Parts: sequence; C-alpha cells; structure tokens
Amino acid sequence: MCGILALILSNSISTSAAAELHDALYLLQHRGQDACGIATCAAGGRIYQCKGNGLASKVFHEGSRVQDLPGFMGLGHLRYPTAGSSANAEAQPFYVNSPYGICFAHNGNLINAPELKRFLDYDAHRHINTDSDSELMLNIFANELNETKKARVNEEDLFSSLERMYRRCVGGWACTAMLAGFGIIGFRDPYGIRPMVLGSRPSRDGEGMDYMMASESVALDQLEFTNIVDIKPGQAVIIKKGSPPVFRQVHPQLAYAPDIFEYVYFARPDTILDGISVLRCREIMGEKLGATIQKALGPAGVKDIDVVIPLPETALTCAPKVADYLGIQYCTAFVKNRYIFRTFIMPGQEARQKGVRRKLNAIKSEFKGRNVLLVDDSIVRGTTSREIVSMARDAGARKVIVASCAPPITHAHIYGIDLASPRELVAHERDASAIAAHIGADAVIYQSLEDLKRSCAELSPRDPATQEFEVGVFCGKYVTPVDDSYFERLEKVRGKSKRMKVVEEAKEAVLHGVADEQEVKMAANGGKVREDGKVVPAERKLDGGAIGAGGKVNGHSMMNGHAVNGVNESAEVVQPVRESMDISLHNFGDYTEGT
Repeated sequence: MCGILALILSNSISTSAAAELHDALYLLQHRGQDACGIATCAAGGRIYQCKGNGLASKVFHEGSRVQDLPGFMGLGHLRYPTAGSSANAEAQPFYVNSPYGICFAHNGNLINAPELKRFLDYDAHRHINTDSDSELMLNIFANELNETKKARVNEEDLFSSLERMYRRCVGGWACTAMLAGFGIIGFRDPYGIRPMVLGSRPSRDGEGMDYMMASESVALDQLEFTNIVDIKPGQAVIIKKGSPPVFRQVHPQLAYAPDIFEYVYFARPDTILDGISVLRCREIMGEKLGATIQKALGPAGVKDIDVVIPLPETALTCAPKVADYLGIQYCTAFVKNRYIFRTFIMPGQEARQKGVRRKLNAIKSEFKGRNVLLVDDSIVRGTTSREIVSMARDAGARKVIVASCAPPITHAHIYGIDLASPRELVAHERDASAIAAHIGADAVIYQSLEDLKRSCAELSPRDPATQEFEVGVFCGKYVTPVDDSYFERLEKVRGKSKRMKVVEEAKEAVLHGVADEQEVKMAANGGKVREDGKVVPAERKLDGGAIGAGGKVNGHSMMNGHAVNGVNESAEVVQPVRESMDISLHNFGDYTEGT
C-alpha cells in the first residue's frame, strides 16, 4: 500500500504545484512512512524532483525543499514497505527520459514481474535499476509509448500505449504519471483493487480549472477540490495542459473489487472510497462484531464484561459501536505516544520486542480488578496483541478478551501490502482457542468474513448484493489469477527483505553501542533465515576466521560492522543498498536558480 498524487494547475506559469503536493503528502502520510517524493514539471518541460527514505517532514526538511521544486504540475508518492528492498533508489516518483520524459507513481503490486523483467531485458532492451514493480510498469509503459515513433504524442497515442501495457501487466494497481510539458495521467487496474479519485476546483490564480488525483478523497477535500469521482476499474484519465479530463476504458472491467483492508485498517476514516464511507463501514463492522460477541459469549458472558477498550487508532471508530450494541461501558484506556523513538536503539532484542509499551500506556485505574474486552481492527502476527494483553494484565485486569473487526488473516497479501509471510501469521494453522493461548488472552473472537463484506457492501452505490471485494488474505481466494510459483517467489523476496532489515538493525545497534553478542555476529557475518522464519547470524568465516564469543573476529573487537583492528567485513552475506539514488537527469539540486 502506498499513497499517490497528481496535480495540474490551470495556470501554466504557476510554480506552486509542489507546495500543494507537499501539503497532500501529510494528509496521506498514514499510507506510507518508509519513503516519499515529489516530482514537478516547470516551463519548458524541465522536471525537478526531491525524494528519499523517511517521513515527509524529514525528506523535505520541514518544507524548506519545496521552494526548489518549481512547476505547474507534478506527482507525489508515499511508500509503504512491501516485499523487497527499501533502498533510497526505490523512492518514488520514478523517472525515465525516453520517450518524452515520463514520471511515474505507483500503488500496488505486479504478480507477473519476472515475465515483465525478461521482456524488458531481451525484447525491449530497457535496463531495470531496482527491484521495484513500479519501475517495471513505468518501463513497460515507456516501451509501448516509444512504439509510436513520433516526435510528439497526443491523447490517442497515450491511451493506445496504456491498452497495450494492460495486456502485459497482471496485478492490482493505481498509478499516476506525468509527461514532460504535456500533462498528467491516472489509471487503475481492471479489478479496481487499489483506490484512486479525481477532483477539480476553480484556479486560484487565473482562469480555468485545477485538477488533482489522489489515493483518498481526504487529500482533495482538504485542498478544496470538489466534484470528486472514482477512477473506475480499467479506466484511464488524461489531463492535458489547459484542457479538461479525457476518460477512456483502456481495459474491460473484470470486476469491481476494492481491497477490503482499505476499509478495515489503511484508509483514513474521513475518506470515501468507491462511494463507500470508511467511517460508516467501520461503525457497521463494530455493530456486527458486537452481535458476534454476544452470540459467542451468551448473555452471562456479556454481563461479565466490565468495559470495552479500543486499541488505537483504527479501532477507535468501531469499538464504541461494539460497546453500544452490548450495552457495556466504553473507555479509551490505552494512550498512544505519537513521538516514540525508534526501537532499534534499545539495548537488546528483548527490550525492542517490548517497544509497544513505549508506544502505548495503559491507564491502570481502568483495568484494575475488571474484566476487559479489547477491540482491535485486526490481528496479524500476534506479537503486538500478546504484548497488549500482557499490559492489560499488568495493569490489573482479571480477564482479557480480544475481539477483532477483521476475520483471521491466514494468507499472504499480494497486491502491495506486505502484511507477513503466511507462516508468520498468528492465524496460520491455528484456531481461535490456540490464538488466545498464544497471545495470553482468555478468548479471541473474530468477525466473520461474510459480516465484514456486508459491512462495506451495504453502503455501496452499486448493487450491494453483487458488490465484490478483494479478500484473499482471509480465505486465499484472490480476484486475479495467481500461479503457485508467485507465492514461492514472494517468500524468497520476503525472506531476503526481512534478512536485510534485521542485519541493518543489528548494525544500528552496534553503531549505538547497544548490541548484544547475536547482533555483533549479525553485523559482521550477515544473516540467514531459518525454517521457522527467524533471522539468525550466518555461520560464515571472515578472512579465514570466525566470529567468536564477545563479538570478536580473530580476537579483534567489532564496531559498526567492521573489525576495529583492520579486519573488515568482506564476507557479509547481505549487502543492502540504502543510500543510492536512482539515475535521472534532474535530481534535486541539479539546476541553478532562475532556470
């Protein structure tokens, strides 16, 4: 899951597109905290960009970099970590100079990436510089557009190129693109899995209309765009400089199946996606969950509950409805610390695992001597749930029941949300009783899949009886055809990504002087993924010697992944790329003021 944006101002001499895109990034920051970026196009078709790993405030230096991104149109992107690398090189928007200068922002995932990569290599002869599906899709589009062999293209050329691209790509996506000096483009997969909306407003510094596309309507609302419409499945829209939007169905609609996890967790409650209010559907989820709890516990069991407590923040919408349905007191007894430091600097793995206690604080007076019902939006790995149950008991709760607004998550998410490997999911090969035992709760109660789907479908402006959703994470039935080999590839990529992350955290721990022996070994030798999915230090020798007790290599102490006395880390298993930027003509700072 990522956040995407595209903006074109009516006044083509305006230079304020980046400022508005920057504001919109903060409105969609919940969709991605891993990396972000903005690319703009100014007079003469010159493209400027600023992007990198981190939150918008960090990447744009609290907004000071925005003034260096002139232009009347542009794209914005927020990246959520997915299966694969998290290098700066994968921050978006992406850019290719041929043909015509294209910028590209992508939300989703391609499930036929290896096939596309082979085509680009052997047939199109286009170099792919990262592991990102987004770069693949950009280059597929660029290659199809290049087939026009024209010096300048028009809307018809763009639509035709998109049609050919859709015939090659399989998966779920919502994308925005910008053609230098021409305009912006938006398009969505034929199943409508990933969301995208378009809005308009009168120009603020001239005649005509400004247009903006975004993953969620809240970004358009806050920037005073109205007449908001959803881009339909398989539909594309082109907004040429100084012209109104032109829509085209570039691929037949194969379904209208939004990812239901948007409504469960990812989208903001003040957003409307595909005509469905996120706030209202979460309230209905709470009502239906209340009915399920009542049926599961019976009148005596419900009467035994003293208080309903939400887990911040998504459950803050549905938990009050659970309490109302059951006629039980509601209390926000967990307080979230929004300014928590990164957990990798905590000394030792055990302390980092308890990082949730630094993010949440239990108000003891609301737990002491009481039977509590904790309501969460979903339970993924169970690690956080286990720690929260422990916190509730430490605060004095006599009995702890956990209720989830989502059904058990048993399968991988394959359309751009890297929840976890199936073997890491707490509901994988466990029933509710086993899950309760695993997280230390007295009971765990899940929403049924049918109730979850009904909670959203009954608000649909389409026929609620036929409204579909992408629900593969709950049942393994995905809306797109998926080959078994894809899951094998996904597991390999996830294992590599997880290993890289753990090794990087070990190096950070060494750097901060808080590493334990395992982390020192990891920093020196790299890591490997065991059968159970756990990353452990690789048993590798280093320059003929091995890591020994106390974090020494051949008797030399380790610091920041290197041997202090001249023995360096030449045999590391993992070489994560974090600081390299992608290759483009006009990266941030590549121009002189006034051009």
